[in-house]
Amino acid sequence: MERPGRAFLGVAGPPAAGKSTLAALLARELGPCACLLPMDGFHLADSVLIALGRRNRKGAPDTFDAAGFAALLHRLREAEASEETVYAPRFHREIEESIAGEIVIGPETALVIAEGNYLLLPDGPWARIRPLLDEGWYVEPDEELRLRRLVDRHVEFGKSPEEAYAWAHGTDQANAAVIAATRGHADLLVRLPPGCGMRPDEGGTRAPWLG
Repeated sequence: MERPGRAFLGVAGPPAAGKSTLAALLARELGPCACLLPMDGFHLADSVLIALGRRNRKGAPDTFDAAGFAALLHRLREAEASEETVYAPRFHREIEESIAGEIVIGPETALVIAEGNYLLLPDGPWARIRPLLDEGWYVEPDEELRLRRLVDRHVEFGKSPEEAYAWAHGTDQANAAVIAATRGHADLLVRLPPGCGMRPDEGGTRAPWLG
């Protein structure tokens, strides 16, 4: 991933694969020169999903503003030359909504680490994203462990164990199949050691290759 100026890395993979943890670890190790940019900030609001009849499929490709995320990446490429500071939304799982302007990408940012399920998807407005990334990684997890973590996550954020299991094996699993089909568009397949794909509050550990 060598190019003059600002570089863009995309970290993709299915829900609970460990991509968020990996991307956050990279950003932390690289320090102020790197900025983490989760795709989740472009979730459509629940009120919009309800109006569109898509709330029961939240997390599917058509429940995000994919064109908006692509436009942000394009703007970040252009902003480097003008030394512009760009602000981006951040998704908060505890309220299931995004808050605008929480992520600050300043002119000092040399690497943007985009992270999300559909960064490699070649369909519709998602297809605009892959060409804007200098490199794309796909996190390929152990499937049994991924599903277990996914159910636990849904329980943590308010679903009953039964609801969590149904959502993880229904809506989420349908999305995971779509995401898995994009792995061929990645430059690198990443298989995390057990525990390294987990958030620290889930018992995760520091990735050993990061020192």
